[in-house]
Amino acid sequence: MTMPKVTVIIPCYNEEATIGETLLAIYGQTFPRAEMEVVIADSMSTDRTREVIEQFQRTHPDLTIRVIENRARAIPSALNRAIEAAQGEIIIRMDAHSTPYPDYVENCVHALEEGLGANVGGVWEIRPGAPGWVAAGIAAAAGHPLGAGDAAYRLNPDAGPVDTVPFGAYRRSLIEEIGAFDESLLSNEDYEFNVRVRRSGKVVWLDPRIRTIYYARPTFRALARQYWRYGYWKARMLLRYPRTLILRQFLPPVFVASVFGLLALSWWPPARQALMVELAIYGLVLLVAALQQAIKRRQPALLISFPIAVIIIHFAWGTALIWSLLTSLRPSHG
Repeated sequence: MTMPKVTVIIPCYNEEATIGETLLAIYGQTFPRAEMEVVIADSMSTDRTREVIEQFQRTHPDLTIRVIENRARAIPSALNRAIEAAQGEIIIRMDAHSTPYPDYVENCVHALEEGLGANVGGVWEIRPGAPGWVAAGIAAAAGHPLGAGDAAYRLNPDAGPVDTVPFGAYRRSLIEEIGAFDESLLSNEDYEFNVRVRRSGKVVWLDPRIRTIYYARPTFRALARQYWRYGYWKARMLLRYPRTLILRQFLPPVFVASVFGLLALSWWPPARQALMVELAIYGLVLLVAALQQAIKRRQPALLISFPIAVIIIHFAWGTALIWSLLTSLRPSHG
C-alpha cells in the first residue's frame, strides 16, 4: 500500500521550552518517517527556539524539518506560509505547546482515507503548563465544562461530526477548494476555517483515537491574555457568521454583561438583590465544581486555583467579546 506524503505544519514563536518535545513526539510517530516532513513557520522568535530546532535537525537527520519565516507574526499567516511551503498531499497542523500520541499522524491519515471527514481532529488531554497549584488549576479549568463549555475535543466525546476540531488534518485539495486561513482574524482562524468546511457541504470529524497532550497556560496572567484574545476575535468572526453562535459562546458575555449592568444599577435595591443572588449562585457552582476537582485529582489547592481560573476564563472572554462588538459597531469618523 502506498503511503500518502504528509506535511506537519507548526506555527511557532518563542517556544524554546516546548518545541524540542513536540519534535521528538513527531519523530516517534508510527507513520513512516520517510513519508513525513515538518514545516515550522517561525514568527521571528527572539529566544533560543531556532537553536533548539537546529540542534534537533543535527541529531535527527532522518526526519525532514524545514523552517520558514513568518514576518507577519500572526498564527493564520504562519499556517498559510507553512501550507505554501508544504510538499505533502495531507496537511496536519500541530502546536508547539502540544505532544501528540505516537499514533497521531497514522490515525489522522486513516480517518481521512476512510472518508470520515474533510477535516479531522481529535481530543486534547490538557496538562499543566508548569509545576505548582496555579498551573494545575488552569489545566483543570480548561478541561472542565465550566471552562470549556461543550467544546467536544476537550471533553473526551464519542466519534462524530462537530463544529470544530483543534489543529486539524486535511488534504491539500481542501485548501484549493475553500481557500486558506483568513489572515484578517488574528485568532479563531481555525473555527472560521471549519465554518467554511461545513458550508461547503463537507464534514468536520472528531475521532477520539487522535489524541494529543496540550499544555495549558502556566499563569493566571497568561490565561487572561489568551482568553481576551479568543473573545476579541470570536466577536469579529461572529459578525461575519452570526448564525454560528452556539450556547457555550453566548453564556459568558451575557453573564458578564448582567454583572456589570447590575453593578451599575446597584443603587437600586432590586438590582442589588439580583446581583447578590446571581453572584451567590455563581459562587456556589464554582465551589461545588472546585470541590469535585480537588477530590478527583487529590489536590486540595484546586479549591482556590480552579475557581480563579474559571472566573478569569469567563470574564476575560466575555468582556473581550463585548468590547470587540462595541468597538466594531461604533461608527468611524474621517
